Amino acid sequence: MSSQRPGRVQEAIRQEVSRIVHGEMKDPRLGFITITKVDLTKDLRYARIYFSVLGEDKDKKLALKGLNSAKGYIKGLLADRIKLRFMPDIVFMVDESMEHTKHIYGIIERLKKERGDAGNNSGDK
Repeated sequence: MSSQRPGRVQEAIRQEVSRIVHGEMKDPRLGFITITKVDLTKDLRYARIYFSVLGEDKDKKLALKGLNSAKGYIKGLLADRIKLRFMPDIVFMVDESMEHTKHIYGIIERLKKERGDAGNNSGDK
């Protein structure tokens, strides 16, 4: 198998799931959802589909419930649109990378302020 194939399949799945969620599903739980990435196993049998949601934790939980309830529908449409020998089993997961990035950014900003305050108090200026 080509080393580029899993990446192409991942991107194709991400694009199609995004199209399905935004264009063909009318579930109100899937309001402001973005399909951020897809991780496939090497044998292309399992796919973790990550998504982010604009809103609170309850919005994320509702979106996860909505996606899980439509998993069979989504997988069936994927099988029709992406020609693979086996359509991977899919698992939806909340993408926490944005929250992690905000947390790290907050720590950096707090450290900058602390250093700035400590530098002003020491009389270096």
